[in-house]
Amino acid sequence: MFEYNEITERKYIVMDGQPFEVLSSHVFRKQQRKPVNQTKLRNLITGKVIEYSFHQSEKAEQADISNKDVKYLYNNKGEWWFCEPKDPSKRMSFSAEVVGDQGKFLKENTVVQAMTFNDEIIGLKLPIKVELKVTEAPPNIKGNTATGGTKIVTLETGAQISTPLFIAEGETIRVNTNTGEYVERAN
Repeated sequence: MFEYNEITERKYIVMDGQPFEVLSSHVFRKQQRKPVNQTKLRNLITGKVIEYSFHQSEKAEQADISNKDVKYLYNNKGEWWFCEPKDPSKRMSFSAEVVGDQGKFLKENTVVQAMTFNDEIIGLKLPIKVELKVTEAPPNIKGNTATGGTKIVTLETGAQISTPLFIAEGETIRVNTNTGEYVERAN
């Protein structure tokens, strides 16, 4: 059990039988009142973000979240197929809601972490940065920096992101999977 002031960022708690990730927390005291921990929590099953205030007398149960490796195979008609890395015959599929927006950065045969709660897979954790090859990039045109000096390129997974003008087709770049933004050249 966590005390009200131990509920901090990147911890997992259980509320109403559902697992939540603590996105932010701030312990403060208003005038002469007792201290309060103002938190933002994300439901790991639905993805919904809520705000909740833990008072001094409240406690929260720690969520038993475990991780296991799964290998991405392919996606088809909204289903994302994975298997166990050492045994490809043990396959599982997830809906697009479970995979989330980060799925557009998944390459085939990439090993990612599956988060499990009560022996049920509730989500995936991708690496923070992935290296992807640029398959389509419009050419640079001298003088087109009036829009901020960026262009939209297509990656090998089909995702489209905004990159600086100097990125050319065939280059490998690093992408932040949390924000979906260009980080740097990889080669």
